[in-house]
Amino acid sequence: MSTVSEPRLIAIVGPTATGKSDLAVELAEELGAEVVNADALQLYRGMDIGTAKLSPEERRGIPHHLLDVLDVTETASVAAYQRHARAVVEGLLARGKPAVLVGGSGLYVQAVIDDLSFPGTDPRVRERWERELHERGPEHLHRRLGELDPPAAEAILPSNGRRLVRALEVIEITGRPFSANLPVPGPPRYGGVLVGLDRPVSDLDDRVDLRVTRMFDAGLVDEVRRLERQGLRRGRTASRALGYQQVLAELDAGGDMAAAAAETAKLTRRFVRRQRSWFRRDKRIHWFDAAAPALADDVRALLRT
Repeated sequence: MSTVSEPRLIAIVGPTATGKSDLAVELAEELGAEVVNADALQLYRGMDIGTAKLSPEERRGIPHHLLDVLDVTETASVAAYQRHARAVVEGLLARGKPAVLVGGSGLYVQAVIDDLSFPGTDPRVRERWERELHERGPEHLHRRLGELDPPAAEAILPSNGRRLVRALEVIEITGRPFSANLPVPGPPRYGGVLVGLDRPVSDLDDRVDLRVTRMFDAGLVDEVRRLERQGLRRGRTASRALGYQQVLAELDAGGDMAAAAAETAKLTRRFVRRQRSWFRRDKRIHWFDAAAPALADDVRALLRT
């Protein structure tokens, strides 16, 4: 039986390898809730092993929304995700069901809980910035954004090439700082409660290394080969995903999958540190030790307050 006084949104956030998905299922099972995915890469059909997507058995019969909704050739859009995710959340709340939003894509979570707006686009401007990203790398674009809009540069990870391209595109076509479109955090929509999971960095590093080893052992290379036949290389978002990009590169360079795994682990460890930095800026998040034996009980106690 639900311990929540009225249907509301529970967002479970934090860096990769903290156990967010498992906690989401456990809470949803007890609260009579349904899960809404907020991981940009788990939107993609067939990207299962490399995104650590829960299997149907691991979901325990709990409905999971916004999983497997895009082909790998499609480009993920935060604006489209916002429309679909809010419609799902509002539909669940209208039916008297809490919604558990779960994922490590900070901007996707923010798009649901905050008043985040999305200016128009200009394909020619975007293409020019994407070409510069390809030729000079994301660090160059991040420095350029820092010159034009320091608050936006502070809010966007230096490695997030697509987000940097978007920020520079918006500045060019609107003549206004991209940061003018960033929300000032206030009370989360839908009476939301933000739950953050974290572990010591050394523990996360070990968990990332183990996760990557298991992914390759479980058949990540075969998954990439299958998705390659479905157009993975044409997908701007999917082809650049950690693990998938490294396997594709080794398929082209001679097939040293031990090197691909090592590179994936190294970049994932770096990504985890950036995720931690992103989420730690949000003072609305209630943080929990993901390794605590009574984690689920502690979170339920928070929801009762």
